This record gives sequence, structure tokens and C-alpha cells, in this order.
Amino acid sequence: MELHIVMDGERDLAGQVYRQLAAAIRAGRLGDGQQLPPSRLLAEQLGVSRKTVTQAYLRLAREQLLDGRVGVGSFVRAPPATRPAPPPAAELASAAVLRKWAGVATPLRRDLPPARSRYEFLGGSTTPAHFPQDAWRRCVLHALRQDALTRGRYGPTEGLPALREAIAGHVAFSRGLSCTAAQVLVTNGTQQALDLLGRLLLEPGSVVAVEEPGYPMARQLFASQGARVLGVPVDADGMLVERIPDGVSLIYVTPTHQFPLGMPMSLARRHALLERARRIGAIVVEDDYDSAFRYEGRPDDALQSLDRHGIVAFVGSFSKVLLPELRLGYVVLPPALLAPALTVKHLCDWHSATMPQHALAKFIGDGHLLKHIRRCRAIYAARRARLRHWFAGPLAAWFTLVPATAGFHVAALAAEGVDVELLIRLARRADVGLYPLMPFYHDGPARPGLVFGYGAIDAIDIDAALGRVRAILRQMQGAGTPPAAIK
Repeated sequence: MELHIVMDGERDLAGQVYRQLAAAIRAGRLGDGQQLPPSRLLAEQLGVSRKTVTQAYLRLAREQLLDGRVGVGSFVRAPPATRPAPPPAAELASAAVLRKWAGVATPLRRDLPPARSRYEFLGGSTTPAHFPQDAWRRCVLHALRQDALTRGRYGPTEGLPALREAIAGHVAFSRGLSCTAAQVLVTNGTQQALDLLGRLLLEPGSVVAVEEPGYPMARQLFASQGARVLGVPVDADGMLVERIPDGVSLIYVTPTHQFPLGMPMSLARRHALLERARRIGAIVVEDDYDSAFRYEGRPDDALQSLDRHGIVAFVGSFSKVLLPELRLGYVVLPPALLAPALTVKHLCDWHSATMPQHALAKFIGDGHLLKHIRRCRAIYAARRARLRHWFAGPLAAWFTLVPATAGFHVAALAAEGVDVELLIRLARRADVGLYPLMPFYHDGPARPGLVFGYGAIDAIDIDAALGRVRAILRQMQGAGTPPAAIK
């Protein structure tokens, strides 16, 4: 990349180079310690003599804006002065729209304390140490070779055929889905899949039904697209289908592992939901974010596998089973949505990056994904057992776990009188990171409680952390110092 200098005419060429470089250094556009091009190279780029550039560099050095190192090069020596104040911003015609976005909440953006605690129960986090780095590295090298064959060309909007075939086979095997590779659309994680479905199905004023409590990122996304989002309460069997009103265009649910409470939707409720959606003409978006990790009972039927009318869009992600930074997900589309969804995806970002798609296709095809899931399931099962032990015994007086059969987080409902906010603050002082249930409620009264993610905390650390939590709860209860004195 060439250094940005513009020559104007043939007069005072060394002065022109000097003034532009000095201005760039003083304004901060050239940072302290940044190396400038050799005088010979810059002279060739500008079409001037090397002597012209050398004179400019010498003048900068005399003014202590440049540090010349023999045999190494010329480096910026930025003055301590701050940048000049930017000019006043122009009044924009879109100012009202920008103010609207300034008021939109961004939940789950990881507003964490400056220092993470030693024991963290952060939901959705996995342990990178369990990721099969060697196998993934081999798949990435394969992907680089495959990418080299089509370098310089855009990829297919719907995703690489090899990955779509691998995903179709994986969800058929693990979730019982009835689909072909042609129904699979590769996305940049679950969030893009939801965004595409919202763009596809919603207009300003459209009505969307979501679970209450539920996934706040879905709620905020659909609301930002102009939809009127209604929270539908859940009970032990899942979403209360009879509370879904007429006129709903899209129903968003997490039936296998309700987010954030964790209970599965009963089979009867699943059939009722599909019938209700069929009658009102709504598309059901099934977010199957972490069902790969199942610990007891027979697998629940995915809504998509029960769908006989083409009304379920099944959304999956590799963020939970692999790593979130991969940003790879997918949606299995009903036939009516296939062609329109490709149009929306094409307009949004043309296609997802092909190199990680090649790598993931080989990772799945070589059996590494299922092997990794089985390994992590055993690890998470041990952690889950420790949590269940604590909440069935030492912590039973203060919290009740919501039954869950899948995933790697659980919700614990607080007993009456437990000050959850105070507990979180005191636990943080004791190096334990706890996270409240309350932010996942929007429409109805929030139930006080905590969400315990166990994807990134070892079983032995769970015992140590919950031992500290129990000691704090006893102190708050009055066995030691009264809670009022602790605040």
C-alpha cells in the first residue's frame, strides 16, 4: 500500500513532501513508531528524485518528527500534542433514524466486569481446551487447498455443496430432520439466520410471537425490523399456545431447551403449536441452539420433523458445539421460503466465507464433529451432576432448579426473600461470577433467579464456587452478619 502524498506541480517538491508528512504526523494519521517507506521507494512512487525525499526526511528529523536509524529505516516520532478537534458534524436528514438506533438495547453483548472471576458461570461459553485443535488444523489446511482452486471467485450464496450435504446428513442423524441439502442455507451464525428470516417474512407492523422469558437478541432483532413483538408466557410444557393471537406472522421458539429456563416443550404442546401456526398462517422458527448435548430420556422430536405443512424453519449453529468465533450456522428452510431466502442472503452479504465452510465440511465428514460432541457431552454431564447435587442438597433452601434434559446451562429459581442482586455482588467479591435470570423477561413480571452456564467451568471448580455461594447465602440469611450490614 502506497503512502498517501499528493504532488501538485513541479515547484518546491521537497517542501510538499515535508508539509504533508508533518501534517499527517501531527494529526495522528501516522502513528508513533510507524516506519516510513525508504527514500528510494517513495521517490519512485511519487515520480520525484531520491534527493527530494531525502531533503524532506532530513527536515522532519531536524524537527524531531522522524527518527532515522542507520541500516534499519525512518520511523515516526509523534509529538505529545493531541489531534485537533474535528469539525462540527453536519445536520443529517437521517438524524431521527440514528437516534432510534441509539436507543436500541444490545443484550448479551458481554457487559462483563473489568476482571473476570476465577469461577465463572457465564452462559453460552465453552472451554477452548476441549476443542480438537489438531483435527481442525488438518481440516483448515484442506480448506486452504480447496480455496486455492477457486481463488478470486465468489462462492454460492446458499453455501458450499459439500457443507450443505454434511449439515443435512448431520441433522438427519442427530435430530431426525426430514430434509435435503437443497433446503440448507449456510449463514454467519444463528443471528444472521434470524435476521434473514425477519427480512423475508416481516414488514413494519407485522406481529411476532416469542417466548416470555426468552432470547432477547431475537426479540430485539425482530423489533428493529419494525415488527410488534409479543411475549407469550411459558409453563412446564413450553409456550402457552392458546395465548398466541391471530395475525401473527412469525413464532420464535426454543422447544428442545427453552431459553433461558431450560425445560423441553412437551410433545402434545409441539403438536398444538404446529396446528395453531397452520391455522393462522405463521412460520415457526425453531432455534435448536444446543440440543446436541442431551443427558437423559429419549430425544425430543424436532418441530421440523413433525411438520407436515411446510411451516417450520429449523435454525442451528456451530457456536455451541464448536467455537462461537467460527460464526457458522444454518437454517433448514421449508420449500416456500427457499428461493426468497436466497435472494435476501445474496443482497445481504452474497455468501458466507468459503474457507471455514470447506474446513467444517471435512470436519463433519471425517467424523470429528460427532466425536467432539460425544466427548463434550460426557464432560458436561459430570458438571451438570455436580450442579444438581448442590441444588438438591446444600442450596435447596434458597434455589430450585428448573428441570432440563439438554444444553449446558440451567436456571435456578430463587426462593422468596433471596436478594439475588445482593448475592451477585457479594459472589463477585468472592471471585464467583453469577448471572441473573431477570434480564430475559420483557413483558411479564420477572421471576428472580440465576442462570448457571457450565460449559467453561470444571466440575471441581463448581464445588469450590458453590461452596462460597452457600457461605454467602448463610451470611445473608443472618447466621453471621445481617445482610443490611453487608451492603
